[in-house]
Amino acid sequence: MPYTFQVGNVLVSVDWDDLLSLLIVALFVRAFLYLRRTRVQAPASPILPATSISQSGSAGLAEKEPKTLRYGSGKAEGGAWDATGPGYLPDPDPLLEFDLKTATLRDYVYVNKALRYPYFQTMAHQPLHINDWIEIDKEYQWYLDEKARVMREQGKNLLQSWVPIGRVVVDSLPENDAACTELLETLVDYLPKRYPTLFDAIPSKTLGPVPDGIHNKVTGETFTNISNLKGIDALMVVTRLVMDDFLMGREREDGKVYLVGGVIVFPGSYLLSEKIGQPIHQLHAQIPHFNKMLTSVERTMVRFAPDRPFERCSWWIADDRELFWHNIISNDVREDMHPKDLFLRFDHQTFRKLPKTKGIMFGVHPVLKRMQDLADNPLVPALLAKIHTDSDETLMKYKGVAKYQHKLIPYLQELTEQQIAKGLIKREDIDAVVNFRDHPNAGETWRGSAALSTHKA
Repeated sequence: MPYTFQVGNVLVSVDWDDLLSLLIVALFVRAFLYLRRTRVQAPASPILPATSISQSGSAGLAEKEPKTLRYGSGKAEGGAWDATGPGYLPDPDPLLEFDLKTATLRDYVYVNKALRYPYFQTMAHQPLHINDWIEIDKEYQWYLDEKARVMREQGKNLLQSWVPIGRVVVDSLPENDAACTELLETLVDYLPKRYPTLFDAIPSKTLGPVPDGIHNKVTGETFTNISNLKGIDALMVVTRLVMDDFLMGREREDGKVYLVGGVIVFPGSYLLSEKIGQPIHQLHAQIPHFNKMLTSVERTMVRFAPDRPFERCSWWIADDRELFWHNIISNDVREDMHPKDLFLRFDHQTFRKLPKTKGIMFGVHPVLKRMQDLADNPLVPALLAKIHTDSDETLMKYKGVAKYQHKLIPYLQELTEQQIAKGLIKREDIDAVVNFRDHPNAGETWRGSAALSTHKA
């Protein structure tokens, strides 16, 4: 029997079967909206398990465990996939037999597509495996000694000019002080887990998730009460632990990311004191074509999560091992310098977001490879020559090629001819130089996932 009712001036007739169907649909819609509203209003899962104390002094409930990780492929290919320590990521795989005397890095000639053709300005980033966040090799002590030397020298210069010590290479704005602490805590948690032969963790007296301190077996230094260090004090300890520099960013109310501190002892072509406080677009204003990438870069910096670290690699040519300030930056290359002694400098760059303070950690590990060491890398000299002669003129000018290309390009061509004579490559291979990573003679040491790198010689 139909049921009739009036809507305005219109009479509507509906069977009971139709009413039942409408009622079922309405119940489904209401249930869906309720679940959606509940999910949106629910508090975000905290990064680390902890017991909170309210301001009134009453003990709060234990916070929830970390949410499911959105990390890598999600497949346990040799990694630990449960977040247990600072940083909202799995613990790294321990290198139980790591020997500092013979340790090597990943080969950045091949990793991260640092060398590529066509060569143009791009982020060229990829997911970062936790194992590859901090890399250490047999040059570790030299890097730490160089950092100490640069900081001593800059300190003397600063004293003479009445500027606070450290501002040229180490600085932090007040808004970044807590992030410096979190960066140090993250490193102190990570290093003994990844490199147990080099570092010992000093357990927390309160059984908290972060160690109280760390002992560096290489330098003999011990640092304690690390959670009480902030700002520059925390960054000074960072310089004694890793080969990496760190730039630190923060999103401000205008939605843009600003450089708010860091330790930049090996900057290459700029000083921290010149850049601190600037937004991303101003930091990179001199880079050709960066304006085309600006929106994408800013969006990435703001949106990427603590469980989505990534890495990239850049390169340029240097003429000495003065990592703080290469001669080639301010001067011409010496005329008596042989091109085999030029360096291909790779800057391995890592990006992580700190879960508690939301600070952005931009790690930079400079790696120098002498040009003559590329002699037996199939097609690499030919690729470098092609990049220098066939790439965007504005971009290559920014890299300062005019200072060295008259020396380097003939040398690269000479190395290419030697590779043909040795049978490493065939002349027809040069037409496919873009595929240098897949060349049969390229070797296997760099191949496969960076996630499984062992850092062993």
